[in-house]
Amino acid sequence: MRGEYKVRGGKLVVVQADEIDGRYANAHLSGDFFLEPDEALEQINAGINGTATSAPVEELAEAIRAALGRGVRMVGFDPQAVAIAARRAVGGATGWNDLDFEVIGPRVMDPALHVALDEVFPAELAAGSRGPVLRFWDWDSPLVVIGSFQSVRNEVDSENAAKYGIRVVRRITGGGAMFMEPGNCITYSLTVPGSLVEGLSYEQSYAYLDDWVLGALEGVGIHATYEPLNDIASDKGKIGGAAQRRLVDGTVLHHVTMSYDIDADKMMQVLRIGREKLSDKGTKSANKRVDPMRSRTGLPREEIFRRFMAYFMGRYNAVRSDYRPEEIAWAGRLLDEKFTADEWTYRVP
Repeated sequence: MRGEYKVRGGKLVVVQADEIDGRYANAHLSGDFFLEPDEALEQINAGINGTATSAPVEELAEAIRAALGRGVRMVGFDPQAVAIAARRAVGGATGWNDLDFEVIGPRVMDPALHVALDEVFPAELAAGSRGPVLRFWDWDSPLVVIGSFQSVRNEVDSENAAKYGIRVVRRITGGGAMFMEPGNCITYSLTVPGSLVEGLSYEQSYAYLDDWVLGALEGVGIHATYEPLNDIASDKGKIGGAAQRRLVDGTVLHHVTMSYDIDADKMMQVLRIGREKLSDKGTKSANKRVDPMRSRTGLPREEIFRRFMAYFMGRYNAVRSDYRPEEIAWAGRLLDEKFTADEWTYRVP
């Protein structure tokens, strides 16, 4: 069995091993990392051997640390990286190329329905009725989508929101508010099994799950980087932000919103937090913080969607797909029963 893990900003780690009676055996570590002294390689192998193949990454990493002698220097990797590679060798953890994705292109609908669909797809993945899915949002009306733990009163100027006919919906992930008007953002949701991020901290998993979109942005002429904890930025400022939730069954929902052509003045009137964030930076105009993809790429929004989808499908095992009628119906029920109910929207006043 063979597992690989590439440390972000570091080196490739490869573990080959057998499984005998539910435990690792004949483990061999290799890669392009740096390790001193030489005998530490066999110490790491010894730490893997004999450990239960069902052991989570944290337990396996601790076994590796316990096997290491004093003065060992691991450069470009660490015991956690070795443990992730070992878990991938036995199928306990997965890499991107171990998964078969479905990709759903943008369909114009009520943006609140997209919020509800973010509860539907993880439930389907957990039940085995859908595989991993990347889906792009598109919408026909304005909406403020607040994070699961945000206060409506603190985040939204209700009077100005009403003036512009903008509703407020609470999503199931944390993070900050999304200011959505037709055509103003690029938004997608990624639903994956927990095995894809096994052993990764939240910060590591944000970087790991956002890595593909940095390549897609490069393809449309924007050099972007990941900025902890959940931002995507260029040399001219923030492009967008991510939010994530790891559900009880281990399924991961990860979504990203990037500004395409935002009416920054209106956003500032509707979102209170926008004012606070800008005052913190000593910035008078929201336009100085928003980095619209329209001006940076010169591309229509539909073309960016197309190129992003093509990039993802060229990089991973993926096929085009679409929404099923029962998924839309399920999301509609959730919309009526939960996402438009005051009990949910104002659960944090």
